[in-house]
Amino acid sequence: MAGDRMLVAERAARVRFRRALTLMAFTLVVPGSAQLIAGNRKVGVVAVRVWLATLAVVGYLAVRLAIDSTYALTLTLSPTFMLMVRLYLIAGAIAWAALFVDAWRIGQPLSLRLQHRRAIVGVNGILCFSIAGTMLFGAHLAAAQRDLLLQFVDGELGKANDGRFNVLLLGGDSGADRWGQRPDSLTVASIDATTGKTVMIGLPRNMQNFRFREGSVMDEQFPDGFDCDECYLNGVSTWAEDHTDLFDSDTPGIDATVMAVEGITGLDLNYWVMVNMKGFRRLVNAFGGVTLNVRDRIPVGGLGSDVTGYIEPGRRKLTGYEALWFARSREGSDDYSRMARQKCVMTALLTQVSPTQALTNFQEIAQASAAMIRTDIPGGALDDFAKLALRAREHKVATVSLVPPQIDTAHPDLDKVHTMVEKAIARSEGHGAENGRGKKRPAKVTGGSLGSRDDGYVANETDDVAAAC
Repeated sequence: MAGDRMLVAERAARVRFRRALTLMAFTLVVPGSAQLIAGNRKVGVVAVRVWLATLAVVGYLAVRLAIDSTYALTLTLSPTFMLMVRLYLIAGAIAWAALFVDAWRIGQPLSLRLQHRRAIVGVNGILCFSIAGTMLFGAHLAAAQRDLLLQFVDGELGKANDGRFNVLLLGGDSGADRWGQRPDSLTVASIDATTGKTVMIGLPRNMQNFRFREGSVMDEQFPDGFDCDECYLNGVSTWAEDHTDLFDSDTPGIDATVMAVEGITGLDLNYWVMVNMKGFRRLVNAFGGVTLNVRDRIPVGGLGSDVTGYIEPGRRKLTGYEALWFARSREGSDDYSRMARQKCVMTALLTQVSPTQALTNFQEIAQASAAMIRTDIPGGALDDFAKLALRAREHKVATVSLVPPQIDTAHPDLDKVHTMVEKAIARSEGHGAENGRGKKRPAKVTGGSLGSRDDGYVANETDDVAAAC
């Protein structure tokens, strides 16, 4: 008899144990179902309804994204949506964890045997921390994305200029004391507002004796052009920072540089973006590196005795550190060779970055972007520009650079500059002749770039930068 009672008790313990596990499994699959079965039905009804509503929303978004993949950009670039996601995930994590704890209570753990009780506690703890931890991490990512978006100024996308958005890209030194001072590189990205076709217009940092945009503050100060002693294009920002009383702006250096670039190119600029080189290195690492065709040994570390190593020739996947030096190295090359390499890096990033990489390294990308970029692009324009970037991937990137042998940087012929820019844009839009772009260029490699200063670097003036790199 005693043996039979023990057997019955053992079976009853196992039944209670399986019941407790079942309640937790139900909570994992359908939050609130355990309460509907054996607990507070009101709580269960609310939880199940919220769960079904969540599945409905997720299903709707899945269908919407299958129809229009760019809708994901609209969502991820909306601070309001990111806030809603964050709050929902935080509330969901707390509520789901509470449902697991309640399911454990409903399972009457004190009626279980010690080993079963320990097992139930362990399973419940793992489920609670796994689900809640995942949701809280998602809330953290949403918060990081929202913080990044809030750095952009308020407003919507402005009007295109003759069907194009002209954005000035400035590369600044990575040191905190050099942010915004003496841009390391200056490039105008002229983007077709419909197709996304892009022309990169490179400006040498050592250009002199140029005119500013007519009627601008800088034009009033230098009516005969920027002709002071050793006044270069990359020194415009420094001059403006020393004369801030002339500007009604928090970014006088950048504003003055915009006036200079508009005067040189003849283009009306819509926006500017200042890229911090240290943040650029982090961004490349976040994307898992960038593959480039290294045509010659690229010195790393500085000039002369400061060189600490080399990036060896070949088609290589470069880290952020290596990509930064590939773009900036000056030893054994000239500014114009370096400009060509910079265009190769920008084009590679545009064509190689995939949505999968962006999702996989979302947090690091958001943090790197926040450290890398200052801009006057309004937050309301990010969605439009992201979609343009996706369209741009489908087209070749063209480039024209205002450098020797075409342009004398010490005494630039601005009429010729304007003509070069207009022709490059016309070719990109499918108008005009090739104007020699199909001619065979010399295969000489100088400073890691195909071409030479006297013959011109191919990547500085081509209708297909990727092919030239």
